[in-house]
Amino acid sequence: MSAPDAMQRPILPGATLGVLGGGQLGRMFAHAAQAMGYFTAVLDPDEDSPAGRISHHHIRTAYEDPDGLARLAALSDAVTTEFENVPAQALRTLGAERPVAPAADAVAIAQDRAREKAHFGACGVPCAPYAVIETPGQLESVPPALLPGILKTSRLGYDGKGQARVATPEELAAAWEAMGRVPCVLEKRLPLAFECSVIVARGHDGACVHLPVQRNQHRDGILAVTEVHAGNVPEAVAQQAVAAAKSIADGVAYTGVLCVEFFVLEDGSLVVNEIAPRPHNSGHYSQNACDASQFELQVRTMARLPLVQPRQHSAAVMLNLLGDLWFAQGPQERTPAWEAVLALPGTHLHLYGKAQAKPGRKMGHLNVTAPTAEAARATALQAAALLGIAPF
Repeated sequence: MSAPDAMQRPILPGATLGVLGGGQLGRMFAHAAQAMGYFTAVLDPDEDSPAGRISHHHIRTAYEDPDGLARLAALSDAVTTEFENVPAQALRTLGAERPVAPAADAVAIAQDRAREKAHFGACGVPCAPYAVIETPGQLESVPPALLPGILKTSRLGYDGKGQARVATPEELAAAWEAMGRVPCVLEKRLPLAFECSVIVARGHDGACVHLPVQRNQHRDGILAVTEVHAGNVPEAVAQQAVAAAKSIADGVAYTGVLCVEFFVLEDGSLVVNEIAPRPHNSGHYSQNACDASQFELQVRTMARLPLVQPRQHSAAVMLNLLGDLWFAQGPQERTPAWEAVLALPGTHLHLYGKAQAKPGRKMGHLNVTAPTAEAARATALQAAALLGIAPF
């Protein structure tokens, strides 16, 4: 079989799947791959990385280390990534030797807000009005209509980092100065009703499936709660979000799992916020509420296995568990009330194996499933009260 043919055939259980990055998303990917009969290899410099600790192989090198990448390629039959800020060149290097999903070019778009927004426009998907600011001249020529707005660094921003709210040209100039005059995007602030997201999985052959639309609540820029059930989002909005997400994936011939985040405005219209070329916090509920999780979909896309439309069998609420919960009763670290939480019906605890809790650090998540949306929400609110999470 020729090399191009070998790069297109299915990779069956018993093979080894590699992942760049050893965080919690890599850990849950490895668990899903192992459950399906695959071996796993992780490249991450941290010897205590959550994914590295449970994988068959852990290559402890920097992401751009040539020897480390060569070892990962030698071990793996295909490679994926668990975070969008992995160096795109590392994916290109691996892509010359092995199938890589998502490809370097798609990840590079998600790493740069200006390129990302240009891609949205090319796909016919509306986003908030914006301006690229890379030079003093561009700063001075920002249209007044974009204020008040949110200034975001073009690269390396996530979970609310690298952002500043600005209302006047003076505040905008000061914020850009404080950010070190790095390339930024200024987005107009819009009247927001709520936030939602869609997880799509697209195969190398263009087949595309999706999880149900997720309704999300953020606190301090970090996802706090996701609710997924019939009627959580108006049907017309849900259909528009799914179509937009698929268009964005098709626009770069994407292979892999992609999360597309949206804002729903007070007038009912939908605008895209950003994309994540990987599984996403808001899709974690699928581990317990759907017959195929986002991580199984990740395995299927990179192994070129058939994609079947997932089915949600239970209403679900996902609570993000931050390190703050370990300090809810004072400065001394204390284990949260897992026993009381797990006594509630339909609770599913997922901890990431991180050695130390820190405020703001993602330590795990709690999925709550139930036959009805009302029951799932009621139990989730009970769990939140036991853990010291603010009601929602």
